[in-house]
Amino acid sequence: MTSAPQPQPGIMEIELYQGGASKVAGVEDVLKLSSNENPHGASPAAMDAARQAAGAMHLYPSTDHGALRAAIAEVHGLDPERIICGAGSDEIIHMLCQAFVGPGDEVLHTEHGFLMYPISARAAGAIPIAAPETDRTVDVEALLGAVTDATRLVFIANPANPTGTLLRGQAVTRLADGLPEGCLLVLDGAYAEFAEEDGLGLAQRRDNVFVTRTFSKMYGLGGMRVGWGFGARAVIDVLNRIRGPFNLSNVALAAAEAAMRDRAFVAACGADNAVQRARLVAGLREIGLGCDESHANFVLARFADRDAAEACDAALKARGVIVRHPVGYGLGDCLRITVGDAAGVDRVLDGIAAWASA
Repeated sequence: MTSAPQPQPGIMEIELYQGGASKVAGVEDVLKLSSNENPHGASPAAMDAARQAAGAMHLYPSTDHGALRAAIAEVHGLDPERIICGAGSDEIIHMLCQAFVGPGDEVLHTEHGFLMYPISARAAGAIPIAAPETDRTVDVEALLGAVTDATRLVFIANPANPTGTLLRGQAVTRLADGLPEGCLLVLDGAYAEFAEEDGLGLAQRRDNVFVTRTFSKMYGLGGMRVGWGFGARAVIDVLNRIRGPFNLSNVALAAAEAAMRDRAFVAACGADNAVQRARLVAGLREIGLGCDESHANFVLARFADRDAAEACDAALKARGVIVRHPVGYGLGDCLRITVGDAAGVDRVLDGIAAWASA
């Protein structure tokens, strides 16, 4: 019998990524608040564009994503030649690791950082290094203290996932200034549309800063898998050399372009999220749960211990409400709750209040 091929070193150290659950056995009326999806869905303009594009699904899509890059550049005031598009921001994170790190190199992230950072680092043969946070917030000095001669990439999500906390502009600049030559700071802006910091201005001025964004959250296109990145032309040139030529479909490209241009829908979703997020935070605190100020479309509720978080999670599931228990992020005593619409916020608060009183 021949032996099976062996994976590259580090691959078997990757723990499988677990997405948010979407079903509860025996429950039909399920409210999914585990994946930070837009409760209002996608823009009607994006859905119309997708339906029209479906008629051309027999044709190969654009290889340069020119129309989508132009729309992004127009809305954000960017150079389209410094934009790259991918199958969600996950693919761009993966490409950054493929392109810029290898065996012996280090990829730095924070202790509660997005799980795709260490996954993509290990897939490239690099070593992921976690720096401690302070009160669930990125600690710039801790990150800089963890930098070594082997550090090539530094990933931070801003706002952070799953904590929802935010690193302000001056602190981000301090981090970029403190990194050594040849080290790239990647600002993961998956939730930037919900906050007042987006990192794009810093990336426009500095070659050692790169920003990633997604259409999966504010734009409601999680099922389409579209993301984009912005950085120095030299970095974009490298990434385009390893990007698959047809990594986005005609339907996804059309939907994302229309979604980007529908600013009224984005503004309405952002405004409603702010209102319902404030209601959710206030309600959780009234129940007696710890809750940091969130700058995203989710809230991290803190419980007395892991047993309490698990018990509340089970009680919510019994009511058909699915939230995220972020054990894999080292936050076993917390539940991450997506901000839903008004009825959704009422339902989750009623469920937690009933559990707490029982």
